[in-house]
Amino acid sequence: MKKILLALVILFFQLSFAQNSDEKVSITFTDQTLENAIKSIEASTSYKFYFDPIWLNSNKILITGSYTDIKIDDLLDKILSKTDLNFIVLNKKIILTLNSTIHNDLPANYFPDAPAEIDNNNGANPDNPVFYQQYDSLNTYSVTKKASIVFIGKENKDLTKKNFTVSGSVKNEETGKPEANIYIKVRNKNISTSSDPDGNYTLQLPRGINVIEIKSLSHKDVTKTLMVYDDGNFDINLNDKSNQLDEVVINKKGKRQTETAVSGLVSIDIEGIKNVPLILGERDILKVATTFPGIKTTGEGSAGFNVRGGKDDQNLILLDNAVLYNPQHFLGFFSAINPYTAKKADIYKGSIPADFGGRLSSVFDITTKNGNPEKFSGEGAIGPITSNLMISTPIIKNKSSIIFGGRATYSDWILKSLDDENLKNSQAGFYDGILKYNYNINGNNTIEATAYYSHDRFSLSSDSIYKYSNRLASVKWDHTFNKKSKAALIFTNSEYKFNIDYDSNDVNSFEFGYKVNESQLQLKFNYQLTPKHNLSYGVASKLYNISPGYQHPTNPEATLIATDIAKEKALESAVYFADSFKFSDKLLLDLGLRYSYYASLGPSEVRIYQDGLPLTDETVIGTENYKNNEVVKTYGGLEPRLAARYFITEDFSVKAGYDFTRQYVHLLSSNVTQSPTDTWKLSDSNVAPQSAQQVSLGLFKNLKDGEYEVSLEGYYKKSKNILDYKVGAQVSLNKNVETELLQGEGKAYGIELLIKKTEGRLNGWIGYTYSRSQIKLDSQFSSEIVNGGKYFPANFDKPHDLSAILNYKFTRRYSLSTNFLYQTGRPITYPIGTFHYGDAEYTLYSDRNAYRIPDYIRLDIGINIEGNHKIKKLAHSFWNISVYNVLGRNNPYSIYFVTDQNGKVKGYKTSIFSIPVPSITYNFKF
Repeated sequence: MKKILLALVILFFQLSFAQNSDEKVSITFTDQTLENAIKSIEASTSYKFYFDPIWLNSNKILITGSYTDIKIDDLLDKILSKTDLNFIVLNKKIILTLNSTIHNDLPANYFPDAPAEIDNNNGANPDNPVFYQQYDSLNTYSVTKKASIVFIGKENKDLTKKNFTVSGSVKNEETGKPEANIYIKVRNKNISTSSDPDGNYTLQLPRGINVIEIKSLSHKDVTKTLMVYDDGNFDINLNDKSNQLDEVVINKKGKRQTETAVSGLVSIDIEGIKNVPLILGERDILKVATTFPGIKTTGEGSAGFNVRGGKDDQNLILLDNAVLYNPQHFLGFFSAINPYTAKKADIYKGSIPADFGGRLSSVFDITTKNGNPEKFSGEGAIGPITSNLMISTPIIKNKSSIIFGGRATYSDWILKSLDDENLKNSQAGFYDGILKYNYNINGNNTIEATAYYSHDRFSLSSDSIYKYSNRLASVKWDHTFNKKSKAALIFTNSEYKFNIDYDSNDVNSFEFGYKVNESQLQLKFNYQLTPKHNLSYGVASKLYNISPGYQHPTNPEATLIATDIAKEKALESAVYFADSFKFSDKLLLDLGLRYSYYASLGPSEVRIYQDGLPLTDETVIGTENYKNNEVVKTYGGLEPRLAARYFITEDFSVKAGYDFTRQYVHLLSSNVTQSPTDTWKLSDSNVAPQSAQQVSLGLFKNLKDGEYEVSLEGYYKKSKNILDYKVGAQVSLNKNVETELLQGEGKAYGIELLIKKTEGRLNGWIGYTYSRSQIKLDSQFSSEIVNGGKYFPANFDKPHDLSAILNYKFTRRYSLSTNFLYQTGRPITYPIGTFHYGDAEYTLYSDRNAYRIPDYIRLDIGINIEGNHKIKKLAHSFWNISVYNVLGRNNPYSIYFVTDQNGKVKGYKTSIFSIPVPSITYNFKF
């Protein structure tokens, strides 16, 4: 009976529609609003409009045009084409509808089995969504709605397209800031995506009803029902979860690790690192990074990082797009990155995006938070050695803000209070500060500016004071052309300085130092060509200025001769193009190509060496002088970057990658580990740039709906022109340092296993790496051959590396954290005997790096105590009580050898922390 009634109603619509007048309309519009255009039609014709005035608020357009003898249907098609309104004409009545179309025909399969068309999942039949929506309005069949429907586009009866593009942005509703890596899934369909770093997302959705679910550990879940008629926009606002205790230290946001084509990526959740026990209770982003597979250091007190078998100068460390040359305080014991102002840290061990270049092994991309645009807020910590404070305040509410972070140590007064005279005369201190300004000009333009400075000062004896500092600045202008196209213009400047003040209280006092400075301009574009192709491209140019070293006497009566090494200058430029190509739902390709060009510039005096002979003082046949900015030597070439991901199942993917990288700047060091006294050198006529190729393959699996994440990755890397040194090389204050250098081949390979638990009372991760890093120094000249010209272990070769970071929550306020590390001892060269030559006795050494120091084992334990979780309180607090090196293991930092008075060679080892080191830190947030 209901079907017959509905059929009669629709038949009435058909008859009414058939009786519409063929009246022609002549009318002119000049910059009229839709509301005024409707009134003009009513005034000049016999038609009457029926609609909800609220609909006009979202259709604010201006109509201009002149029409003569046009049918009313054709006129309405034209003036409503850029709106989400449809219409039907019934007996001089024009009924407007929002999004939907009133149908005047029954579907062909209506009478046979109409009830079967109703979707059992509380939604309409996707193949005919509008028809069943009209049924609902006529009370014929009821569609249960758990939430209001959001209409995307407007229905077009003649449209045959089945899938549509829905895009938008994900923002925090309270702060207005974009939210990256938010997982968005379509219920009961194998369709999902994640928001990009700017909070934008794109989905391909079928016509009809789609229920999307937005899930995040730090935000309330959101479920929305979309009625998709056409391509359109849908923005998502998220609310923070209240009273949510941080559980996960490192988080790739649910299914993110299986989704992207990028492998070898570690993303650090800055908020969560408070639960990791580290030396003296300090939160340390970079120390946490070294607990992940593939990222190592040579030991305690080392300022560098070795990523997948690479040297410590092969890492590009960026803070708000500017290069940070020394990211460590106090010889590597503390990070120079303020954890309270950092927003995120992404570390690329492989699949390096094409817009990054200049280093072989990795990119540490660290981004600073924007200030709070709503209200004054802050965070800080008081520890046994350092204190930290971050404050943020709006400048123009909801438009601009600043954030400032400062950190300083007060270790000097502790040293002076000790009984040991040597320690009393020592100095050790550092500080750093960062300031960031953010201004949201409008919806399409944003400006960010960052300034950073760090300074270290220490003295391990009474006559020398060591100082080094980082200074950087960056300015970034983001512009959005439209939903598909955006650009960024970035300018950065970085400077690193080191010096030694040696005061011997006599004429031999001097000052020693060096400086490296670089300025870079980048222009980046991003264009969403189609839902399957996301293009990025750009250009960059960087100017290097290096002062390799100087030594100046500080006493006018000094006999020491002042020494200045000639300055070096170079220009490094690049263009890049990349396409993230979604070939299918299963296959995703990231295709990138970078071309870099390097020019060594004058002024310069270049030695010319005789061909076919080693570079020595004796083989110099002349010099050539170059004027200021004159090109001395050029290098360059293509750097392809390829990455692919294939879904085996919805939560199990395989990834493969290939990277080609070039590096034109080198760190010169005669030490096993990186230290502040190391200097930098640019490629020139006698020192070639380094290059590397890496292939990788990995399996990524999520278990229990993302509660567990498991990855297994393997890699193989070949390098060329890797720098090493001749025996007894002197690289400091050497005007012709190329005579002390060797350039050889390197190879590294390994397998990395990572198991993470991201939810529950027990969470954390276990990482294991088996890897080898080797170098070969072979030559036609015997003086340049090391270990017979065969591959031998690099100084940082550590085959086995095991880390376990676990956190157990007893209650919402109390938790226990542990940090266990095991590493194979690094290689070392031992004396193995003596020999006589003439009347003298000499020590005989083994092949280079033929032995190893003892293995490194350390266990740290921390207790974390949260303050109560009342929302209305002056400040929220957090206590961390930890013990570093609980086992009290005497892990050797280095081994050295001394010949005693009897002529015997004795070995000694030095350790940094050979006893347990307790600490307590108070953290607060307001």
